[in-house]
Amino acid sequence: MSGGVQATARILARDDGRGGTSLPVLEGDGPLALRRTRGSGAEARVMLVGAMSGPLGGDHFTVEAGAEAGARLRVGSAAATIALPGQTKAEARYDVRLTVADGAELHWLPEQLISANGSELYVSTRVDVGAYGRLVLREEQVLGRAAEEPGRLSSRLVLRVGGRTVLDQELACGPGAPGGWDGPAVLAGQRAVGQLVVVRPEFAAEPVAARPIGDGAVVMPLAGPAVVVSAVASDALRLRKLLDEALTSLG
Repeated sequence: MSGGVQATARILARDDGRGGTSLPVLEGDGPLALRRTRGSGAEARVMLVGAMSGPLGGDHFTVEAGAEAGARLRVGSAAATIALPGQTKAEARYDVRLTVADGAELHWLPEQLISANGSELYVSTRVDVGAYGRLVLREEQVLGRAAEEPGRLSSRLVLRVGGRTVLDQELACGPGAPGGWDGPAVLAGQRAVGQLVVVRPEFAAEPVAARPIGDGAVVMPLAGPAVVVSAVASDALRLRKLLDEALTSLG
């Protein structure tokens, strides 16, 4: 990590007692700038704005967002995040830590992450949702820019609901990744991959059935009130269309 930039952004959403959501904590440093935007009803909205390029090799970015009981929070980003090679050969890290209390709702909807040629990035997303919390989380990863070979990208997504782990998956792509990542059992030659995770208390009583969505996506129920949609596509636009279609189908 020597020579890299370390930056942290923190968001805390709280029921303001007047039918809305306040943001008592909204702070970012270095390349992680946060801006509150116009909300809708009881929902507070925050935009993550990249103030610098990166993450570059050796950088370590962390974003922490929490929604307390009764709060509604939506977090997006102003543009795609591009992992780039840096002056150091060390890998970059991007950690996301999300917590959703009982009775709270969080929508985590950043733009895609692009793995540029020569970069090496490890992304770790850990989410803790109360048994009666609500979550919509979207992750989109694009391997390489136009007509470019990708960098090395590793990502892990861990979801806990009501204190129990219901999803723990890891994917590695690009140069140096375990063999087969580009084969028919994983990406099958596609260059965009994404996940949509939806947690809703009502799924406990009415589980969602497993089913395909279009050509390249599948809905899979998880143990507990949650589902995951996994999708692969030829490009970011097609991937977004698949994930949007899946979210619409879930109501």
